[in-house]
Amino acid sequence: MSDEKRFVSPEDVESQRFGWGVLKWMSTPAETGSSRMSCGVVRLNPGKGHERHTHPESDEMLYVVRGEGEQEIGEETRDIAAGDMLHVPEGVPHGTVNTGWEPLILLAVYAPPGPEEELRDLPDCEVIPPGELPE
Repeated sequence: MSDEKRFVSPEDVESQRFGWGVLKWMSTPAETGSSRMSCGVVRLNPGKGHERHTHPESDEMLYVVRGEGEQEIGEETRDIAAGDMLHVPEGVPHGTVNTGWEPLILLAVYAPPGPEEELRDLPDCEVIPPGELPE
C-alpha cells in the first residue's frame, strides 16, 4: 500500500478472526505507512475474551467504543464500559473479557507497531481477505 493513504474503510483491510472475536487493523506500516503506531478495531463476542498476554516492546491504548467488560492490567482488574480509556505499558500482562450481552468494541493502538503482525501469525488466527466480511 502507498504511504500516502489517509482514509481507510473496514472493507479495505483484512480481518483476523479468532474464537473470541475479530480484529481489523486499520492503520499499520503496510496500510498507511505509519511507522510510529498501529491502530485497529477489536470486536469481542459476548462472554468471550482472550488470555493474559504481554507486548514486550509496545505500549497499548484501548478505548471502549461500545459494550462492557472486565479488563486486567497487571494485578488490577476493573469493569470497563463505553467511554473508558485504558493504558497498558509495554511488558505488563493484561487481558479483556466481554461480560455483556452485546459485542464489546475497542479501539486498540500499539506504539510502536508490531504486535498486530504477531497476532496474525498465531495458529488460531484465520485471516479473512479485504472485502470479505467476517461473521
